Amino acid sequence: MKNCFLYSHGGSGNHGCEAIVRGTQKIIGKEDMMVYSLNKEEDKLYGLDKVVKLGDLRINYSKFSLKRIIASLKIKLFKDGSYAEKIPFDHLFDKYGENDVAISIGGDNYCYSSYEVYEILNKNFNKNGTKTVLWGCSVEPKLIDEKMAEDLGRYSLITTRESISYEAVKKVNKNTKLIPDPAFQLEKIDLPLPEGFELNNTIGINMSPMIMSYETSDGSAMKNYENLIQHIIETTDMQIALIPHVVWASNDDRKPLKVLYDKFKDTNRVIMLDDYNCMELKGYISRCRMFIGARTHSTIAAYSTCVPTLVIGYSVKAKGIAKDIFGTYENYVLPVQSLSNKDDLINAFEWMKTNEDGIRKHLNEFMPGYKEKALQGKVEIEKLLDK
Repeated sequence: MKNCFLYSHGGSGNHGCEAIVRGTQKIIGKEDMMVYSLNKEEDKLYGLDKVVKLGDLRINYSKFSLKRIIASLKIKLFKDGSYAEKIPFDHLFDKYGENDVAISIGGDNYCYSSYEVYEILNKNFNKNGTKTVLWGCSVEPKLIDEKMAEDLGRYSLITTRESISYEAVKKVNKNTKLIPDPAFQLEKIDLPLPEGFELNNTIGINMSPMIMSYETSDGSAMKNYENLIQHIIETTDMQIALIPHVVWASNDDRKPLKVLYDKFKDTNRVIMLDDYNCMELKGYISRCRMFIGARTHSTIAAYSTCVPTLVIGYSVKAKGIAKDIFGTYENYVLPVQSLSNKDDLINAFEWMKTNEDGIRKHLNEFMPGYKEKALQGKVEIEKLLDK
């Protein structure tokens, strides 16, 4: 019996990771889909265990175990750490073989220079005959050196979620397809709107600590967000909802958003949403008039529900997705690295507000067909299972 399972899931405290799992489960349609996670307890907190089976991606063996002793000897005698790097995942390599398909859902992992863990997994699955898939990914073209090209070449299938990555990756792996992010197929849940969230007249705003780490002018991102909120309050009748999308302790959207909330809470124009699962967050985002977001999957929630969206981006994925939807990323993506003037975000918002009706009309016409293309992923997986 051939098995098809997901791995490289970081945990549902990143609601983008959760959205990819839920979207993928819907696309592939496997009711008992196995997902190997770095944080099962976190996944259970958001109810992921009710739609998929959860397993541990990594098992940490005791330092007195035979595996760890052998690993220590290999490092000491031969300066070889490859066995030590492999053993936390041995339970996967032992369980799956040549009849199986392993789908890596860490879509961002090749956007950055540190991808060694995924290389270890890919290499060792390949050694035992398991077919590997890099699923819904973005890859920074300038990072594709000889080493990364070799690793990408091992995958039996790569689905890139935007055309900038596709053009780069297909040069190193001929089995590369251009298929929208699986989260475009995510269902939404509409919970009651909180007080202060005015239906279709609320600007949704997402900010992340991540974009602040990419800014080239210190403090420019926070200053631009502050100035934007002040501008919206002074020049419009719109409400503002601050919406976190990642709540990991090490990378928590609520921290910068709380700074913004505390600054403006007394205006009675700004609310801050609590933490919810990705479908519930999508429900809130879908009822915004416009959306400004830093997290990729918060903006995918907006795009897919036809909400005019401005992305505060820092990598290829933001530009590529916007380019595929609108034909250009100019005016739709504001690179955080370019934030230098205190009015940069205000100017980008004003452009979106001026073009709001045209953007919404385009999304309403374009999005049904685009979302349908995400279902093509199932066809590609079935081809691998049939081989």
